[in-house]
Amino acid sequence: MERPISRLPKAHLHQHFTGSMRHATLIELAERYDVHLPQSLATDWPPRLRATDERGWFRFQRLYDIARSVLRTPEVMYRLLSETAEEERAAGSGWLEIQVDPSGYASRFDGLTSTLELVLDAARAAERESGVGIGIMVAANRTKHPLDAKALARLAAQYAGRGVVSFGLNNDERRGRALDFEGAFRIARRAGLLSAPHGGELLGARSVRECLDELAADRVGHGVGATGDPYLLERIATQGVTLEVCPSSNVALGVYDELDRVPLRRLFDGGAPVALGADDPLLFGPRLAEQYRIAREVFGFDDGELAELARMSIRGSAAPDSLKKELLSGVDTWLAAPPGAEEGGSAG
Repeated sequence: MERPISRLPKAHLHQHFTGSMRHATLIELAERYDVHLPQSLATDWPPRLRATDERGWFRFQRLYDIARSVLRTPEVMYRLLSETAEEERAAGSGWLEIQVDPSGYASRFDGLTSTLELVLDAARAAERESGVGIGIMVAANRTKHPLDAKALARLAAQYAGRGVVSFGLNNDERRGRALDFEGAFRIARRAGLLSAPHGGELLGARSVRECLDELAADRVGHGVGATGDPYLLERIATQGVTLEVCPSSNVALGVYDELDRVPLRRLFDGGAPVALGADDPLLFGPRLAEQYRIAREVFGFDDGELAELARMSIRGSAAPDSLKKELLSGVDTWLAAPPGAEEGGSAG
């Protein structure tokens, strides 16, 4: 008998804003606003993707942009975060760190500052409704100019301590090296924000190493490319840099052909702190609890190891210390309970 994953307290550190939307909500909003959805986002969902070449990544990004086009009113933004927090609570997550690039929505909501304030207000409302703590990661787009990233870093710094907890760097890492964004991350770090750039998803160990060397990363989004260099993996373990590993995403985007090829077990056994993430469930399907089931069913993680994955996610988060303590205590309680209880409920 196994303990229910949905009752294991955990933190979710790798999920994008639009990508967290429920598929049913996308369908409803597309009908409301007369947005034509391609078949892969409508009836043939989730889409079959392969983003390991530029054409495939462009298609992935196009689908994401189409989905983002339905987020047109403050009410819809509030709804997205409310429903996302409900999903997190059902998965046992007590803390969600959701990443957003305000420039992707600024034209609809009166600029960067107004957009970020809207997201922060929606996050606070969702937090009150669900009981799930929510922190905002402001994330720059590495396909844009580094000066744009600096502007976002200054904005994020203004809201440090007021809901913004971390600064990220996303999109196709083949089109923007980490070192080009060092200035933006320096601004964010001075404000006390965690550094959490994407790296080692589509490129290998060098990309992860640059995140550590140039951006002083506290966490690395994905980071699976680190397995190409045993010395780098040892460094990650020693420095305690959390890798946000997203198994379903890695397979959906063609980084690995099959789930059992994702190096989750190798990273974990190598001592790297690992926080499982869902990335973009709107495009990939599975949410957070499913990533833990994959760890159990595909990689053979026992309940003690699942508990350690949950602890790693909590420790690597920007959650308040009091919440971290509560969630970590909940993990111990989960592990001490007899296995075989009914699935359901929530934590945090």
